[in-house]
Amino acid sequence: MIIEETENYPYELLLEADPSIHKIREYVQKGKCFIAVDQEVVGVYILVTHTSNKAEIMNIAVKEEERGRGLGKQLIQDALQRAKEMGVTSVEIGTGNSSIAQLALYQKCGFRICGIVQGFFDDYPEPIVEDGIRCRDMIRLSYQVS
Repeated sequence: MIIEETENYPYELLLEADPSIHKIREYVQKGKCFIAVDQEVVGVYILVTHTSNKAEIMNIAVKEEERGRGLGKQLIQDALQRAKEMGVTSVEIGTGNSSIAQLALYQKCGFRICGIVQGFFDDYPEPIVEDGIRCRDMIRLSYQVS
């Protein structure tokens, strides 16, 4: 498997992590898109640089049939390495309060909770429900690059 930059955004996969095509179209224009390829695209993330020392992973997704094999962790590690090479000292990521597996993964990768944006998902056209939990708030996490 290789991870490479692309300008051919895999929207179907990006929509698995964020159901708002409008929001996705906004942030793909601000950042760089990286895909994991193993004969086909199996994972994706968008890395946006906000300042010279701060970046954000705006979207990260793994094809459903590829989940549970460590690919998400590989994508995060790749993003952190690329951020380090750019001189970034802090990388942030956000996820919904109902995204239990993602919250666990990010913390296992060294991210720490740094804030909550209450009501972030309230303006989405349709309610998001994961594991029986209504997604309303964004949990913000940060990683200090060394």
